[in-house]
Amino acid sequence: MSSSFAELGLLPALVRALGERGYTTPTPIQTQAIPAVLEGRDLLAAAQTGTGKTAGFTLPLLQRIAQIDFGRQNGKAKIRVLILTPTRELAAQVEESVRHYGKYVDVKSMVMFGGVNINPQKEKLNRRVDILVATPGRLLDHVGQKTIDLSGIDTLVLDEADRMLDMGFIRDIRRILPLLPADRQNLLFSATFSDEIKTLAAGILNNPLEIEVARRNTPAELVTQRVHPVDRDKKRPLLERLIRDGDWHQVLVFTRTKHGANRLAEQLDKSGISALPIHGNKSQSARERALREFKDGSLRVLVATDIAARGIDIDGLPHVVNYELPNTPEDYVHRIGRTGRAGASGEAVSLVCVDEFKLLADIEKLMKRRLEQVVLPGFEPDLSVAPEPLRKAREPRPPRQKPAGGNARGGAGGGKPGGRSEGPAKQPQPKPRPKAGSGPKPAGSPEANGNRSGNRGGGQPGGGNGGGGNSKRGNSGHRDGSRRPGGSGGRAG
Repeated sequence: MSSSFAELGLLPALVRALGERGYTTPTPIQTQAIPAVLEGRDLLAAAQTGTGKTAGFTLPLLQRIAQIDFGRQNGKAKIRVLILTPTRELAAQVEESVRHYGKYVDVKSMVMFGGVNINPQKEKLNRRVDILVATPGRLLDHVGQKTIDLSGIDTLVLDEADRMLDMGFIRDIRRILPLLPADRQNLLFSATFSDEIKTLAAGILNNPLEIEVARRNTPAELVTQRVHPVDRDKKRPLLERLIRDGDWHQVLVFTRTKHGANRLAEQLDKSGISALPIHGNKSQSARERALREFKDGSLRVLVATDIAARGIDIDGLPHVVNYELPNTPEDYVHRIGRTGRAGASGEAVSLVCVDEFKLLADIEKLMKRRLEQVVLPGFEPDLSVAPEPLRKAREPRPPRQKPAGGNARGGAGGGKPGGRSEGPAKQPQPKPRPKAGSGPKPAGSPEANGNRSGNRGGGQPGGGNGGGGNSKRGNSGHRDGSRRPGGSGGRAG
């Protein structure tokens, strides 16, 4: 294993920028990935949060672009690297890393996501952009408006590919792939090598190098994990007690649903503990404000859903609380990975009621260990209470099908920023001449309701048709908060 970034063949300018940020020794994934990416190889890497994977692909890509002589190129420089991420926060985090690491090289980067005005992005695309970090939906918006040229892409990066599949972005990815040059480098990063990821990789990667690494230290070494059994109606008082008695000043709290995040943040704030929620139904400005105040210490508690928390990277975050256990044990690993980063210690506390005992068992099975359980005085759970069904977070809605004769560009939408788009404005349709013998149908019948999808706008102009039949995607708004022309954003989780 290389003991320094210089030994991996990185330019002095990149090593200098890394040193200024306190990074001197590469992590295992960086040691394996950087030389492979510099050689132009495809990569399939299983890496959880906290492994340093972002630097593992951004550093060699910065170096390859920095060595291009743009003065000898004819015409406008084209985008060379496309990095796709599932959420706005992660996109912003990755692009910020590109700027920090590329401080002393001539490389231009840009971040692109939905939920914000598209026009400043159009203006920036008129200038030189070498590395583009984007969410899939907003990228397809630009494709539809013909404001982006992807013909010069040398490298495609799919970051947190498992989360993109979970959020239903596979159709968007299949629409994007045909728009890129066939001869390109492909890098795929995922927390796990599930069957779905292997299928996706088989269709994209060419003789890839496979890398699978754990975090530099296991969660047991870095993160103290503890479970507090408690009745469901005593969770909030217990959380307030932990925060006050422990004098916690920076706490990331996870809930399963957006409504639960809103309610808990409001209740904590009313009790004198400053708190804000962050999730996909919040506007981009509200999300940025919550994250900014949490990072600078002026906000004590950030209440998040799993998807919105992707991209929250805070060195030294001391406390993570599972107010509600996640529906999948893998998300538990992602949650506690927000603490114990960069060699710092951290604490992960889970408040578990009788409804969640099965979820806790699944987590312990995945981690192959029993988690310490501590019952606190005054919060002893009543184990005779019957468990209640859990309210699950709403799954991403599948895209609408493109109706025959639909409007390819779409009309004026009416959704809320960062929320789910209501689609384009409905266009008046000529009334069909009634058939002989037909009359009014009973209200609520299929005949009375009709097929409303025909009035809902249509496909993606200029979007290509990748993956067989995916051009049928309707104009429904994307899950990353992107818009159709004139429309409003979809949800990001």
